[in-house]
Amino acid sequence: MNPASDAVAIVPSLLAVAIAALISAVVTWSSRPLLQRYALARPNARSSHRIPTPQGAGIAVISATLLVASVWGAWANAAIPPALVIATIVIALVGFADDIVSLPVLVRLLLQAACVGAVVFAAPETARIVPALPLVLERGLILLAGIWFVNLVNFMDGLDLMTVAEVVPVTAALLLLGWLGDLSWPAVLIATALCGAMLGFVPFNKPLAKVFLGDVGSLPIGLLLGWCLLELAWHGQPAAALLLPGYYLVDATITLFRRILRREQFWSAHRSHFYQRATDNGFTVPRVIGEVFALNLWLAMLAIVTVRAGSTAITIVAVLAGASAIGFVLRRFSRPQAS
Repeated sequence: MNPASDAVAIVPSLLAVAIAALISAVVTWSSRPLLQRYALARPNARSSHRIPTPQGAGIAVISATLLVASVWGAWANAAIPPALVIATIVIALVGFADDIVSLPVLVRLLLQAACVGAVVFAAPETARIVPALPLVLERGLILLAGIWFVNLVNFMDGLDLMTVAEVVPVTAALLLLGWLGDLSWPAVLIATALCGAMLGFVPFNKPLAKVFLGDVGSLPIGLLLGWCLLELAWHGQPAAALLLPGYYLVDATITLFRRILRREQFWSAHRSHFYQRATDNGFTVPRVIGEVFALNLWLAMLAIVTVRAGSTAITIVAVLAGASAIGFVLRRFSRPQAS
């Protein structure tokens, strides 16, 4: 098998999804009693839940992802960057520590920056998005974007199944691009395993959730997903890399700037995200999740179209269509529902 030139085989990839889902589900189920005792998430200003709920199922999701991706990669002779694996484990440990004892903001950011930086600066110099920029400047900008992406995935993980509704369509689209030969093998390995691991988490996180991911899950998921999207951008598809996480990017970024303009402590717990305001405006949790999931399917389709079409005009139309869909959903979430 030559991963440099062959498209990803369908049967092994579907098998990888199933195995990752099974491992994730089994580890989540078996670890719940310990999480209930030592990692209980109590309701706060940001929470959408009303009763203490165990958190830390991200341990199962990340373990399943790294295990399945590594084994499949060894079989397919497609190595996952060691820096990515190590950084994922480290940032998961940072998240786990924060779940238990709540680390200071500056400490969290510095450790996250170290993990993201290790991944970004370990990439080969030939991996470029805008070759006209000096390499150091481009990598610096990617570092800042990576830190923001890791945190926005964490910020947006505030509703039952919200991260599933985001990650599953994105990773499934990346897997499809792998089938078509439009994405690097290592990125497909990670995306495929992550997709399966998130599916295995679904039975435990559907409303009302029995367990949450916790920072031990949301932070490394942000790192892994961000790296896969970066690989897509390095593969010459920056528009698709922005379309796929478009809802998360827009919701979190607009919310951040609004809080900064209001001189609020934007790093503190809050309920200002559009999806959180939607539940305050009369949307049920399943309805919010359903609309986000449908939006992400639409964005995934647009991203795939831009990659396959290879046309600047079609890419512009797809980006505008994606932006319009995101704006429509955010506007709906911002308005009270008629009783």
